[in-house]
Amino acid sequence: MDRRLALAAALALLPTVAAASGGEEKKKGGGVQFLQIKAIVATILRRDGSRGVVTVECGLDVPDEKLRALAEQSQPRLRAAFAGFVQAYAGGLPAAAVPDADYIARELQRLTDSTLHKKGAKLLLGTILVN
Repeated sequence: MDRRLALAAALALLPTVAAASGGEEKKKGGGVQFLQIKAIVATILRRDGSRGVVTVECGLDVPDEKLRALAEQSQPRLRAAFAGFVQAYAGGLPAAAVPDADYIARELQRLTDSTLHKKGAKLLLGTILVN
């Protein structure tokens, strides 16, 4: 069979397969009420003069639809608040120290509540990487 003919047949069937599966765009993970926040990255300057990076991955679990819509609209403000905190925290992190995940989660939750002016969005902490 000619490859071009097979490719054309496959492409012709593609819209039919998408329509049969519902055609809805699926989220990557976490469900409908989960709002993924892009990784927060902060640079640090070590005592020996070399540079390092602290990366914090997190998301918000927002069951309330109105609050979720507000959180989606407020993502730039949330990211700015998170980045400011992570930068300040990483700057004071002693060399070879392990970041305090409980403290980071508590402060990011406080920043979430103050940025959204309402409680109800639960911060979920993913990974904290120090390089």
